[in-house]
Amino acid sequence: MSAYWQFRPFWQTTRFRISLARPLVMGIVNVTPDSFADGGHHDSVAAALAHCEKLVLEGADLLDVGGESTRPGARAPDSDEEMARVLPVIAEALHLGVPLSVDTSNPELMRRALDLGVDIVNDVRALQRAEALACVAAHPDAGVCLMHMRGEPDTMHENADYGDVVTEVAAFLVQRLRVLEAAGIAAERVVLDPGIGFAKTPEHNVALLKRQAELCCSLPRPLLVGWSRKGTLGLITGRPVGERLAASVAAALVAVDRGAAIVRVHDVAATVDALKVWQAVAPATMATTAPKPAPTQTVR
Repeated sequence: MSAYWQFRPFWQTTRFRISLARPLVMGIVNVTPDSFADGGHHDSVAAALAHCEKLVLEGADLLDVGGESTRPGARAPDSDEEMARVLPVIAEALHLGVPLSVDTSNPELMRRALDLGVDIVNDVRALQRAEALACVAAHPDAGVCLMHMRGEPDTMHENADYGDVVTEVAAFLVQRLRVLEAAGIAAERVVLDPGIGFAKTPEHNVALLKRQAELCCSLPRPLLVGWSRKGTLGLITGRPVGERLAASVAAALVAVDRGAAIVRVHDVAATVDALKVWQAVAPATMATTAPKPAPTQTVR
């Protein structure tokens, strides 16, 4: 059994102290014209907000809103373009009652989103851009997700060279966690993401899932995993991106069974239902995602 199930920690975020006593589902909201799985589906404020509301109704525990596609070959938006896509959605989605994450590496967007009250910064570049670390450190309770990637989305395929992918991914994530701690960001504010599909071959991705329990045991913080509709699932099943629902749910269940605390998915309803079945037989306690109380409040 993985270390995750042994200590069942919390994830401290801006408005919520999130219990990870059961695996949680993070719903993906891509406000982009070119994301690999759903580009252009939610690239207006109204469409993105409607999708946020739909995912919450389907049982999403958290929402992750992003305005930059990180698929290979995608054009990186400039800062103003990315902020114009994301900030109006965040301003409204903050009222939906679930923890809200901004999926970005842009320090200016991080700053603006955190000032609005966003709960989490989810950064595929692990706060390595100039000023990104300072942005998060300046908000004393904001949560953060650090992901493993080498290079940039348009060059990462050139960096998929590992002696042992599990050991090297773990070492990078631990090193970045220590950098954040040195900057005053408490470990309880951090979760870690192995970066499935980012600077990794299909064989690397499968190894990370096959040996994920080992990965979890080597990390001091919980794991967030994103297998949803990824290309490796297409290679395994022979299915195009729009026909990978079953494979995505299966990968999410395997990830959870091997210790993942959070799964980041497009298909929330199906994943939530599958996890309910898993929970019926798993040695896990039910949990709540409670708002962080003010000093005079009591958590219910």
